[in-house]
Amino acid sequence: MAGIMAEQKQINPILKQVLELGPPLAFFAIYMAIRDNSYTFRGTEYSGFIVSTVAFVPIMLGAMGVLWWLTGHVSRLQIFTAFMVIFFGGLTAWFNDERFFKMKTSIVYGTFAGILGVGLAQGKSYLAYVMAEMLPMRDAGWMILTRRLTLGFAALAVANELVWRTMSTDLWVKIETFGFPAALFAFLWWQVLGLQKYMIDDPDGDG
Repeated sequence: MAGIMAEQKQINPILKQVLELGPPLAFFAIYMAIRDNSYTFRGTEYSGFIVSTVAFVPIMLGAMGVLWWLTGHVSRLQIFTAFMVIFFGGLTAWFNDERFFKMKTSIVYGTFAGILGVGLAQGKSYLAYVMAEMLPMRDAGWMILTRRLTLGFAALAVANELVWRTMSTDLWVKIETFGFPAALFAFLWWQVLGLQKYMIDDPDGDG
């Protein structure tokens, strides 16, 4: 664990983005290539979605391993996400039921909302604990951002439930790969712009 939480080494930002965003894009590409196929293993037939899910697990773990090897660091968020992917990917393959992997997204977003909500109930911003070094901001700003992001994660969890339960697998894969991440990024960017008055220009100064 000490190695996992060690000080992060800097690497090429493009390579870092490839390692972080590559696995979901690889899942999307594999699914689109084999979505109409079925595969039989030990007498059980598996859909292209199930096979894509199983293939996604080692791809994601491999990318995380390379990222840790290059930077000496893996975030708590990445570890949690990896656990959820392995757990629900395993359930998806074991029960041959794609619903497990689809509901994983709802549970991940719901867990984030719950964790942030617990912190808010204690008068704390767990978000600041994770992101303060990247985004220097006064405590009041962190509390506002945490409340809004808690609601945002809860909304994404509900949205995922609506999408996978009412829409096609093709549409869910596209929204999961591109829609939810884009919505979360846009929401965060909007919040950061709106909270500029709470930003600390010089974290080491008096301001």
